[in-house]
Amino acid sequence: MTRSVPVPESKLPALGTTIFTTMSALAQQVGAINLSQGFPDFSGPDYLQQRLAHHIEQGANQYAPMSGTPALREAISAKISRCYECQVDKETDITVTAGATEALFASITALVRPGDEVICFDPSYDSYAPAVQLAGGIMKHIPLSPPDFTPNWSSFSAAISDKTRLVIINTPHNPTASVWQKEEFDALWSAIAERPIFVLSDEVYEHICFAQHGHYSLLQHASLRERGIVVSSFGKTYHMTGWKVGYCVAPPHLSLEIRKIHQYLTFSVHTPTQLALADMLNHAPEHDQNLPSFYQQRRDFLINALQESRFTLLPCQGTYFLLLDYSAISQMNDVDFCLYLTKEVGVAAIPLSVFCKEAFPHHLIRLCFAKEEATMQAAAEKLCQL
Repeated sequence: MTRSVPVPESKLPALGTTIFTTMSALAQQVGAINLSQGFPDFSGPDYLQQRLAHHIEQGANQYAPMSGTPALREAISAKISRCYECQVDKETDITVTAGATEALFASITALVRPGDEVICFDPSYDSYAPAVQLAGGIMKHIPLSPPDFTPNWSSFSAAISDKTRLVIINTPHNPTASVWQKEEFDALWSAIAERPIFVLSDEVYEHICFAQHGHYSLLQHASLRERGIVVSSFGKTYHMTGWKVGYCVAPPHLSLEIRKIHQYLTFSVHTPTQLALADMLNHAPEHDQNLPSFYQQRRDFLINALQESRFTLLPCQGTYFLLLDYSAISQMNDVDFCLYLTKEVGVAAIPLSVFCKEAFPHHLIRLCFAKEEATMQAAAEKLCQL
């Protein structure tokens, strides 16, 4: 008798390979210029790399404390004070995680119970919904519309129910490159103030912000901060996405629950990397202050290189992504258009519809400008031929 091999019932049956993996693999296969996946094609600061090697050589190769090394948590606390004039306790409020995605997952898992409702704004980063689903929650999507992708607060208020547990926000926003200001946070607070609702603020692009008034953090909003979690990423700030180190900041009663999940996901994060990041924060605090101009120069280079194209370029207030409307070129849906661009034109991009639960009736694609100018110039020359 032949025994059948048991096959587990998938907890995420609708989930396949992410569009980022798909497009990057296709770009490599056909030799296309990859402006799809969001990672730099240049390296991070020399000093940071040198400090990593130093700490490895000095033997800092064992487990770090679960919540993060004291040196890094102290440096993060000082950075938050400098950037946002906000005091956070390095012992109780800061948890170092294996990338921002782990911080998001741990936060969602800690807060969401079966049957709870979670509100997010679409387009939205692709890791939110699976984490909510695994926690047994129900995702409610509020659509944002181009060109400014401003939240409709009437629609938001209508989506709130007695089951609403969490609101997920992202500013600067991937993929739309829009940025919230204090007015948006005030509107959010007005809508949830009388309800027991938490807020998870994904701020991984906090230092890549070109808005006139800069980045406004949830940490600066005294009322929301009491029930909020802020997630940040060293990978974005230091051009080292492969190092996968992030952190979350939350009041003690929320940090306690996040750490209960974190300790059984990764327990702790790579020790010498944490120590190197602490050194970098203390040695060059001006790095994050210079980051907006560093990336604005690249943004403007790509915009100028595409001026002769038939694409319509949307505003970009933050992140290292630029949205292009291709309506004047094709009426293909955005997924097919990105496949065409990659295979036939030689430039890989990301379709915006993959960030949305409902149908996205716009002809928009996303390009990453965290690239060397030569890379962007070569891509723009191909796109201008369409």
